Amino acid sequence: MVKLIFKPFIVLALIIMCLSCSKSDNTEDPDDNNNENTNTEFGNGVPGTVGTNGIAAWDAVSSSEKSRIKGWNTLFLHQSVGQDLEEGCKANGFGWEYYGNGDKINKGLMGGIFVDVGGIPNGDPYEKIRVFREQILNSKEVVKIGVFKFGYADIDDGNYLQVQAAYKVMVDELKSKVSGFRMLHVTPPLVYSVESYDGNAARMKVGQWMKTTFGAKDVIFDLQALESNDGVCQQGGVWRICSENRNSSSDPSDVNGVDSSDGQGHIGKKAGQKIAKSLLMSIYNCGK
Repeated sequence: MVKLIFKPFIVLALIIMCLSCSKSDNTEDPDDNNNENTNTEFGNGVPGTVGTNGIAAWDAVSSSEKSRIKGWNTLFLHQSVGQDLEEGCKANGFGWEYYGNGDKINKGLMGGIFVDVGGIPNGDPYEKIRVFREQILNSKEVVKIGVFKFGYADIDDGNYLQVQAAYKVMVDELKSKVSGFRMLHVTPPLVYSVESYDGNAARMKVGQWMKTTFGAKDVIFDLQALESNDGVCQQGGVWRICSENRNSSSDPSDVNGVDSSDGQGHIGKKAGQKIAKSLLMSIYNCGK
């Protein structure tokens, strides 16, 4: 009689154990889930320049490691080419939260355009520097990384030395006033034209100055190298954005359509997804 009472209990227990084991075996390892952001440790970082090599480097990073950057409070201020890069990051699974004037930099990756944040059009680099400085200092208790990108209309032969000086003052101040702050430098974008009045030569000088001045301690995202395929696309030593990377009828930008003049240099959708991998790798290196 006792055996009849306990047999059903034993069978039920065995069934529950089997189901539990089966569920455990089929559960995905959290480390392989890019949507999980359980590890947000912010390391010492790895300084240096990230260019075309960053594409393959990002592909080689594990999903769990990639997801760490989603927990690092980062501000990316830019204008139209920056929008192309934001769209490229999104296509790789790393979207940016919208950032507006006075917002707190406390939602991981946050991006905004200077015309929204400060009412500043392209062509006024000093006002961009001022606004970026103010926004970072407004969130100095929580911000980890700042990404400042000039527009191609901001720099030319007549002002590049003054722009460099103003930019360095800003960087030095932010590092001194914001504990643990990391500045991610972006070499200024190129246009297709190599005419002197379109400024590519001046922007190349600023890009090289960034690498020489900050490369030993900070991360440099070498947008110029990516746009020009490491200088393959050039004329007379002046780099230009390659046709294959520029927005075109075969690869338009989601945000900026197709360029109407050679004095522009927006990035196509497919090219943006590729180039953005190096931007993501640059962010990762800031807190690796």
